[in-house]
Amino acid sequence: MSKSRRNTSFLPLDDARFTVKQRKPVPHEFVLDAIAPLSPMTRPMFGCLAIYVQDKIVLILRDKREQTADNGVWLATTEEHHQSLRREFPNMRSIRVLGKKVTGWQVLPADTTDFEQAAQHACDLVLAGILESERYRGHGDPQDRRPRR
Repeated sequence: MSKSRRNTSFLPLDDARFTVKQRKPVPHEFVLDAIAPLSPMTRPMFGCLAIYVQDKIVLILRDKREQTADNGVWLATTEEHHQSLRREFPNMRSIRVLGKKVTGWQVLPADTTDFEQAAQHACDLVLAGILESERYRGHGDPQDRRPRR
């Protein structure tokens, strides 16, 4: 016996109520490819793409039309690590769109000549467990979460 199928030919497919929202392309997708062995999770954040590894945010990928100076790879770090990271990434700087002179978040700007090389190096540091954030996804005490291995 064949299954009956619902006749949907009467639905107006050009109706705006039935359109599927197109997903934005992943900015700087090579970054996700580089850290794929860690099984990263992504979530939209501030119109960008946040990358988490074991519930810790490690990077944000940004490629917007406005305020393009902050496009690139954002590094989740703290001010105490800026000096050592600047030795690794000479073009790294604070994110301007956040409005502070110095921010915990730092950016590897996409408009620099060494952007892809610097982003790949940041991925290498993430893979090695060197570049990671103290920031956790969700709420609750970070002490309650498993440490990264």
